[in-house]
Amino acid sequence: MCQNVLSSLLCRADGMLQLRVLSYILQPSVQPAVPHNKTSGDAVVKGPPAHLLRVSGSKTLLVSAFLEHRTAQKKVLVISIMFREEKLALQCNLRCQEKLYVSKAVIEIHWDHFGFPYGTADIFCPLPSGCETPTHVAITSTGTNNTDKSDLVFLEVENQRTLNIFPYNFTSCFSTMYNYTNILQLVQSLEMLQFLGVNRVVVYKTNCSADAQRVLDYYSGKGLVEVIPWSLSKYLNVSRKALPTEDPGDIHYFGQIPALNDCLYRYMYRSRYLALHDPDELILPLSVYSWLELLPLLEKDYGADSCYQFENNYFPSEFTLPPPAPVTLPPLEQWQNVTGVNILTHLYSEPVKPKPAFNNFKIITNPRSVFAVTVHGVLKSQKVCAWVDRKMARIYHVRPRGQIDVKPQQLIYDGRLLSYSSRLTSAVNAVLRETGLLPEDGMN
Repeated sequence: MCQNVLSSLLCRADGMLQLRVLSYILQPSVQPAVPHNKTSGDAVVKGPPAHLLRVSGSKTLLVSAFLEHRTAQKKVLVISIMFREEKLALQCNLRCQEKLYVSKAVIEIHWDHFGFPYGTADIFCPLPSGCETPTHVAITSTGTNNTDKSDLVFLEVENQRTLNIFPYNFTSCFSTMYNYTNILQLVQSLEMLQFLGVNRVVVYKTNCSADAQRVLDYYSGKGLVEVIPWSLSKYLNVSRKALPTEDPGDIHYFGQIPALNDCLYRYMYRSRYLALHDPDELILPLSVYSWLELLPLLEKDYGADSCYQFENNYFPSEFTLPPPAPVTLPPLEQWQNVTGVNILTHLYSEPVKPKPAFNNFKIITNPRSVFAVTVHGVLKSQKVCAWVDRKMARIYHVRPRGQIDVKPQQLIYDGRLLSYSSRLTSAVNAVLRETGLLPEDGMN
């Protein structure tokens, strides 16, 4: 079974006496949507894992809370999932130095809900006088009668500090991983990302195979990967597709968008740059070999501390065509018994649609310049995102395309991945051997 980092959930009863003497608090209406061990007094859901809490009497789910420093007046942002047609008034219960303050919540539902009934929402909590540094927040529905406070469940308010010293240069956010069995491509992607300069990968995981979990555990032990349990499918009918016409449900694609927004804020002050993409997508520079080398070029051409959009290119894994002479593929027979796609054997891309047709894209951005993100790009930011010239860098997206109308003779050879093949083959072999996924005779 996939490891669940919810074991770090902590419950505390500190401050219980102070809370009980406050008579103006409305009925507690935040109910944990995931089981937790509750003690007497108020329960505190400890960060950093993303949790799902339901506001009782409503359809709203709370994901995580962060202190927003960049607005004219500081406030708390609670990333949420809301039923768009529900008319709801909420209030914020803010804990500051073990005292409790109340403010009226402001709700903003993101417009990128793709037509599903539920969408990502920002719940903003203005900071009352005397509460400049709240440590925890509980969201309750207004108009309730019970003033019992013992069942309030608080989210920890993260991003308390805004130091300009970042432990990570580049962080990649993967969302969301479900029914995942693509072992070989996962290892190849994680090794490629390290070549590119990524030193943190955040995986929002619903479920995966035992072998995939073995790989995640290996990279977690190395300090590269952080696995965030993402159990939204337990509480909503999640769609597996981008549109309700393709797969009806309550929310878009396993709740991908709230997960991406959580990752944005979670690493806002921990990573210099943030990349939002999937495990089967690689943003490859064409004139240099890493993002560390690429970023100065982007900053020179498009501005520093900005948001950069990279055009997607599909390399359909249904086609395995030989490269043109005199190019030869490295010997890769040792991986034939490893589950998953081998990106080094898929070197032909579909033709790029001419503009103004939409060619989807992913981004690398300074997270501190962005307020809200979506699957492709940003919704709200301090700077306009720049399109990166595809001759400078672009996405290599190796995945099954299903029924496509492109014929093999229409595909375009692109051997850029082979520039990394020698290092990549050696690195992947080492990981597969250390995780026990490559038999000893597979090294011969």
